[in-house]
Amino acid sequence: MKRPVRVGAGEKLVLTANRLLDGTIVWRDRLGQWQPVIGAAEKLDAEGVSDVLDLAQARAQADGVVGVYEVAVRDVDPPEPVTVRERIRAHGPTVHPEFAVETVQ
Repeated sequence: MKRPVRVGAGEKLVLTANRLLDGTIVWRDRLGQWQPVIGAAEKLDAEGVSDVLDLAQARAQADGVVGVYEVAVRDVDPPEPVTVRERIRAHGPTVHPEFAVETVQ
């Protein structure tokens, strides 16, 4: 059973997934494309996210992504995830830069 995402004042939702080809964390933009940077993510209102999420989940295999779900973010540019887990996913690993894997932007 899916746990609902709570959206507080000054917050929106964005969609995230992992790219099947290489596992890269991706964010859905306003054109329905999956981008490797959270700054490209479309910010959605809680009331309107359900239809967009359903469509993204239905198209996941065709779009080459897996594990599509919504993330609460602060409504700033670029969006800033509310939870620590999603901040790590958005901004990279919590390891020394020498050991980090660079993603192609």
